[in-house]
Amino acid sequence: MTDYAIGDIQGCHTPLVQLLEKLAFDPEHDRLWFTGDLVNRGPDSLATLRLVKELGERALCVLGNHDLHLLAVHAGHAKQKKRDTLGAVLAAPDCDELTDWLRSRPLAIYQSGFLMVHAGVLPQWDITQTLHCAAEVESTLRSDRCDDFLRDMYGDEPAAWSDTLTGTARLRCIVNALTRLRYCDADGRMQLDAKGSPGTEPAGYLPWFRVPGRNTSGAPVIFGHWSTLGDIEDAGVYGLDSGCVWGGRLSAMPLDQPKERITVLCSAYQNVPGSKSR
Repeated sequence: MTDYAIGDIQGCHTPLVQLLEKLAFDPEHDRLWFTGDLVNRGPDSLATLRLVKELGERALCVLGNHDLHLLAVHAGHAKQKKRDTLGAVLAAPDCDELTDWLRSRPLAIYQSGFLMVHAGVLPQWDITQTLHCAAEVESTLRSDRCDDFLRDMYGDEPAAWSDTLTGTARLRCIVNALTRLRYCDADGRMQLDAKGSPGTEPAGYLPWFRVPGRNTSGAPVIFGHWSTLGDIEDAGVYGLDSGCVWGGRLSAMPLDQPKERITVLCSAYQNVPGSKSR
């Protein structure tokens, strides 16, 4: 069996199919790890969701910010944005089934010695706390409190974690860290507006994985979310968002050979320059 981690797809169904063909993916023996953002901005979120869902136990997938946005739009707590491409999912006869499946996905996975999240991990969190915090949001999404949470999910505050946080503020901080984080300061205060590559961040902030002494430094972390960062290996982490939806590549990493990449080129679905649009 080979496990492959795959970066952000964002509704780019054709490149995903091409990548699986290039991997010679065998659903009887192989397994796929998806870094989240299965949907949105690309041309076929519906087919992408259906494909990954149908893989069953052969697919591990964490939730990304675009996946959560779909859940919020479906629940009536957010409106589609100008560049959203979620209409086909929302109009599909199996929409409720697909969104229920999404709601049951985790926000963090730790298996085979790898931790996978969509965006990042706060420097104060070790693997155990990361999984515990993720589980708090996961249990909320799967409960009758989901609707209230999706209504109040959006917002940049609180920007810093505290073990004393409670209620919506606590859950929002966890979601922002696991699905939106790129930069934070040495104390873990998140800067959620900066989206450019390292070197463009505001003074006093660092890529989350370069914060000295972060508590997950002892384990490899797989993540996506950061298309301007690209496909990288840095400080014991593996970033796999190589900008498929922006005309870059869709990347897969064999977990038993983490320095190797299998990629396919993608069409420029989003022809909008500048990191702010990402």
